[in-house]
Amino acid sequence: MSEGQRVAIVGAGAIVQVAHLPALARMRDVRVVGICDSDVSKAHAVASRFGIPAVYDDIEQLLVEARPDAVAICTPNHLHEVHVLAALSGGGGAHVLCERPRALSAAGVERLRAAAQRADRTLMVGMNHRFRSDVQAVRQFLKSGDLGGVLGVRAGWYIFRTTGQTVGWRQREAQAGGGAMLDLGLSLIDLSLWLTGCPTPTVVSAVLRQRLPDVEEAGCVLIACKEGLSIFVDVARRYVGDHERFWLDVTCAHGSAGIHPLRVFRELHGAPVNVTPTGAAGREDPFSASYRSEWAHFLAIARGAVPRPDLADQVMLHRTIEAIYASAGRGRDVTL
Repeated sequence: MSEGQRVAIVGAGAIVQVAHLPALARMRDVRVVGICDSDVSKAHAVASRFGIPAVYDDIEQLLVEARPDAVAICTPNHLHEVHVLAALSGGGGAHVLCERPRALSAAGVERLRAAAQRADRTLMVGMNHRFRSDVQAVRQFLKSGDLGGVLGVRAGWYIFRTTGQTVGWRQREAQAGGGAMLDLGLSLIDLSLWLTGCPTPTVVSAVLRQRLPDVEEAGCVLIACKEGLSIFVDVARRYVGDHERFWLDVTCAHGSAGIHPLRVFRELHGAPVNVTPTGAAGREDPFSASYRSEWAHFLAIARGAVPRPDLADQVMLHRTIEAIYASAGRGRDVTL
């Protein structure tokens, strides 16, 4: 299109302001044609800051009047499914990039998968960590087989939120769908499965610590997979330390790899050798770069330059998440 791909944003919260709109502003042949939020004053403020020409408080009106080719859904979790369905069908149908989680249940993910197929439109979930430069480097090593077969993944994410923080939608189960495990753990589990070739989870054992009124503030889970490897994920939203912690380590038969920072070791001639590639990190910080790369990939799919994702992996991911909450609630292992 001569005028570029027309993009609309649904939601005007923090992730839109610090990630999506800055990424789109750096991309050629992209026009943000409208933003929609129930808080119109906030939407107007964001539109003024980023030069967005139209503001709406109704998604249907946005779809009809702004005529976007693609829509980003960045609303509270419980609204994702209904907003994705609206974007796929309203105003002639648009391609959709939805912030995680795509829906609050595996059944919801299945419904969205079917709706995207019926509408003949792209539906992609915002798993931005897949697009980090260090993650991409690790994936290349794992795909090449240089490190041998994968034995397991160990990952974690600790962030700090004050105890006196105002209770918002992320602290309410009906709106968030879950706490730290869904908020932080979902993306780490997705990353672990994606990096290791999408093995099949068979048994999960989870412990979640609930301190907030509705949702857990921390938890951990061990996932056993059919292919013999295991995944362990540890998350916390009340970690008191000097900085946020985020890590993922993969152990293999003949080596290991990790991110943040990137490091790769390989057994050569009976000794561990550091084979970490140099130059994998650019000037742009990994967070910003991951969102820009995610958008570039999504818009390439929308143009037909890249095959559409099947979404079957997202169905399995959400079945695993449901099993995690079931395991924690019952106090025992759950078989998928």
